[in-house]
Amino acid sequence: MTILLFVMLGLFVFMMFRKNKKTQQQQAEMQSKFAPGVDVMTSFGLFGRIVSIDDAENKVVLELSPGNEATVHRQAVTKILDKVEEEAPVVPNDASSLTAAGADAPAANETPEETIARLNKEDKKDN
Repeated sequence: MTILLFVMLGLFVFMMFRKNKKTQQQQAEMQSKFAPGVDVMTSFGLFGRIVSIDDAENKVVLELSPGNEATVHRQAVTKILDKVEEEAPVVPNDASSLTAAGADAPAANETPEETIARLNKEDKKDN
């Protein structure tokens, strides 16, 4: 009975060390992919692009949006985002998608950049 207990304890310790080693390997592999221009996500949910890496102090400078940068610890970057190719929007060839609101109504498949441009135009019209 005591032999079975020691075997189970040994198996538990082995599995624990194996999991730690696997996690360390994944972390090292991700750290090796760090380079300026790579899109990443931090452990606290910030998305950004790596601007520079300071290996001496373990710091990474992220560009969160144009002109906004944040410096975070290298270990706070937990995920490298894969670039997804954007598909061209599907435009129906009939008039069923038009609304009664007119031409100034926002499109359902409007990109964020188009939305910002449209809102800026509307803001300038109001002033």
